[in-house]
Order: sequence, then structure tokens, then C-alpha cells
Amino acid sequence: MLNILAAVLLFGFIVLVHEFGHFLLAKCSGIGVVEFSVGMGPRIFSVEKGETRYSIKALPFGGSCMMVGEDAENTDPKAFNNKPVLSRIAVIAAGPVFNFILAFLFAMIIVAQIGHDAPVLTGVMEGSPAEEAGLQAGDCITKINGRHITAYRDIMLYTFSHPGQEMKVQFTRPAEAGTKESDGPTSGFVTLTPRFSEEYQSYMMGVQFGGYQKIHGIGQLIHYSAYEVKYCVVSTIDSLGMLFRRQIRADEAVTGPVGIVNMVGETVQESRQISARAVVLTLANWVLLLSSSLGIMNLLPIPALDGGRLVFLLIELVRGKPVDPEKEGMVHMAGMAVLMALMVLVLFNDIRNLL
Repeated sequence: MLNILAAVLLFGFIVLVHEFGHFLLAKCSGIGVVEFSVGMGPRIFSVEKGETRYSIKALPFGGSCMMVGEDAENTDPKAFNNKPVLSRIAVIAAGPVFNFILAFLFAMIIVAQIGHDAPVLTGVMEGSPAEEAGLQAGDCITKINGRHITAYRDIMLYTFSHPGQEMKVQFTRPAEAGTKESDGPTSGFVTLTPRFSEEYQSYMMGVQFGGYQKIHGIGQLIHYSAYEVKYCVVSTIDSLGMLFRRQIRADEAVTGPVGIVNMVGETVQESRQISARAVVLTLANWVLLLSSSLGIMNLLPIPALDGGRLVFLLIELVRGKPVDPEKEGMVHMAGMAVLMALMVLVLFNDIRNLL
């Protein structure tokens, strides 16, 4: 039960940070905030300070930031729709941006503790596409089909999201001992096609890696922490691409709050049997993954989401006048209806998987 509660609070914390981004930028832009709440559902405690009601609600997850004139015309000079378009863009974008900032901060905890998984080969499997192409231990993979490779997870992700696709692999190879012609590593490329492994039920290049390496200095800490956020964003986009290409089923790619809470609870339970450090790293990894995923999903140009609202604001910025509020409201209303229907389906799928 404690694991489930921890998972609910963790998920709520991530959503709360998202809403706090909207709240902070709204206040900085002179937009009136009617209510900022922690949790959802009925209020169990609230206090008014200035123009804003600060509330704690019954359900311990999520939060909200209700602004003056956010969804309707309002003559109040502090109304959202009466502020300059750039200010409104900043307020709407602040939610996802705060999710990326939160993900970065927790990525720093992870990288500082476990280091970085460099894409340096420790070996290649006999008879594998990698061996046939000429790759060998010590090679550092730098690009695959033009995509930059920073960690061996990038290779695994690309192979998974582009199954059976021919790959042009660029690499650097350290200079051989006693070589006089070169004082440093050489670079090259090979072309190979991963083969399906019946044992692992996936396409594989046949390469082996040595695990994580400790990072050195604040520069590497910042660099590889930013990479962790980038990896989560790229993996989310790749998963959506596989979903639209029908390479994976919707129930495999999409998990709702119930499923997420269950998975977080299970991993926390497993890590508790190892050590307190394992619990901290598990929770930090979930914050990194969920916060960055929430950020990128909210930026998708879907009506009712932050990305959909940004589309209308960018149109207003380009054409110099806003889209008819009534028409925009209808689009967002339709988008909200579709999202609610999807949420019901996702919830049903989560519950079915738990049974």
C-alpha cells in the first residue's frame, strides 16, 4: 500500500510542477490567477491571498492553475486573453518547460550516482552482422544513419524502432599499440542489417558493451544529464512513430495513470529489497521518464493540450490577430472530448491488464 501511495504522490508531484510553471509565468506576466490547487477533486483546505485562492484537494495527485479570462472573453486587464501574445505563449509553454527542468534535475542525481553508458564495444558476437561488417572491440559508435549516438541505449533504441532496417554505422577506432602512422583514433563506417534473434525476439546487430562509466567534472555531469532528458524525449517520439506505423499495438505503447502507478509501485517494491539507494535511484528514474514524457506529450499539437493552444497562439502571432474565440473554443472542446474518450479506453486497458 505504501508503494502505491508513493507512486500516486510521485505522479501528482510531476503534474503539480507542470501547473506551477503555468502559475509562475502567469504571475510574472501580470495575469490574474483565480486558483492554484494541489490535488484534484473537492477542496479540503483553502486560503485566499490577494486575488488567488490556494487549495489542497482530496485526491493526492495533480494540480491546476485557473487563470482569469483563460477560456472566455473578459474585460479585466489581468485576463489571460488581454495580454500580449508572446506573454501568453510563455505562460502556456512554461508547463512543459518546467517538466523538462524537473527531468534534468533528477537526471543529474542519476548520472552523478551511476555514470554514463558509453557506446564503446567490448566485443562482437561470432557470426553476427556486426562481425561480418568488420566492427570490433574498442570501436566507439558515433552515428547510425545520420543520428548521433551518445550512449549504447541509443543503438538499442534505434534498432528497436527501425526493425530490420539497413544501417550505416559510423565509428571511431583507437590507434593500435605501436602504430606510428597515427597519433590518435581513426574513423570509418560500415553498412549492416540487424538480424532477428529467435532467442531474444528482436532484431540485433550482435554487439556487446561494458556497462556504465563514471563521469568526471561538472561539465560532463551537465552534458550527460541533458542527454538523459534528450533520450527520454527521443524514445517517446520513436514510440509514437512506431504506433502510427502500426509496428506496435496501442495497448503496448500507451499506459494510463493506473498502469503507471502500478508499475512505479512494483519497481519501488523490488528496489526496497536491495537498498535505500536503489529506491532513490528508482524514483529519480521514474521522475526523469514521466516528467520528460509529460512535457513532450503536452507539446503535441492536439486541441485542449498545451501544444494545441500554442498552435493557435502562433497563428495569432503570424497573422497579427487572434483566431475567432468561439471557433477556437469549439476545436478545444472537440479535442477534450476525444481525449476523455481515449482516457476511458486507456483506463479500461490498465484495469484489464491488472486483472
